[in-house]
Amino acid sequence: MDWKLELVIVPVSDVDRAKKFYTEQLGFTEDVDHRAGDDFRVVQLTPPGSACSITIGTGLTKAEPGTYEGTHLVVNDVEAARAELVERGVEVSEPFHFTAAGKQDGVHPDRSDYGTFLSFQDPDGNGWTVQEVGKAS
Repeated sequence: MDWKLELVIVPVSDVDRAKKFYTEQLGFTEDVDHRAGDDFRVVQLTPPGSACSITIGTGLTKAEPGTYEGTHLVVNDVEAARAELVERGVEVSEPFHFTAAGKQDGVHPDRSDYGTFLSFQDPDGNGWTVQEVGKAS
């Protein structure tokens, strides 16, 4: 039996502001924007090339906006991804690498898979991590 992760709920305070950020600045595709009264709204958004989507909205979770950290997006070229995010107006970190001792340092010269990252936050402060995988391929 396959168990597929296909949807992650991200808590936000302003659905329209978050939707604009995720679609216009991150380039996510809007799959669904459905309302059922004033107390329920679901907006499903999918990153380019991803089988997993996120949902933002109203009446979906008890989690506080801005409390999510470390949700990963995976790319095959972290420097190209950073350039694209900067061009779209996203405040994003410089690429970084974790050493074997778990300490953060600059980009490793080999940029081995799973070892190079960058990070950014959505307008509510939910923290995202971009991880490089497939560069060596």
